[in-house]
Amino acid sequence: MIHDKNRTTVSTKSRTRSKTRLSRALGIALTPKAARYLEKRPYAPGEHGRTKRKTDSDYAVRLREKQRLRAQYGIREAQLRIVFNEARKASGLTGENLVELLETRLDALVVRAGIARTTAQARQMIVHRHILVDGKLVDRPSFRLKEGQMIHVKPKSEKMEIFQVSAAGGHVDLLPKVPAYLEVEIDKLQARLVRRPKRAEVPVTCEVQLVVEYYAAR
Repeated sequence: MIHDKNRTTVSTKSRTRSKTRLSRALGIALTPKAARYLEKRPYAPGEHGRTKRKTDSDYAVRLREKQRLRAQYGIREAQLRIVFNEARKASGLTGENLVELLETRLDALVVRAGIARTTAQARQMIVHRHILVDGKLVDRPSFRLKEGQMIHVKPKSEKMEIFQVSAAGGHVDLLPKVPAYLEVEIDKLQARLVRRPKRAEVPVTCEVQLVVEYYAAR
């Protein structure tokens, strides 16, 4: 397959702009680049972005929190609803269960470990078959890890530039501190989920109770 470099560049720029606009609309940084834009322009996009908004309805507030959660994990509505239903059936608080279940997704943990700098990049690594779990190839970003399982970059892929940057700690300053539920050896491009994440430790901006209320009202 022949790749058109100009088309790829345009597509990448378009995605970057889209993520930045979504970040400004939701008030959260979805990528390191979006975080820099938010520092300069911390208001919503559009000609009315700087003006004070009227008070949002309860529904609008709940909807925005649900959209925030979806955007930070880069998942579709149907995927979030499936996990929500699972969280509701589990013991404990539904909102906390929801975030904890989402956080054990392979793509989320590849980012938390610093192997990828964004969820989109993590998903690409996984789909392109560069990531192993306990030595076995996994190409599903939604694959959910269990306690004790190990993530590792495929040996044949370790020499690729994208992974050499990761191994050198190239994303460390761009991402939140590695959470306590992960043991990471970034120079070896590996990470182990040592235990189930706790909501308070997960670096996600979201009032999860509002997400629960959003689904409960539907």
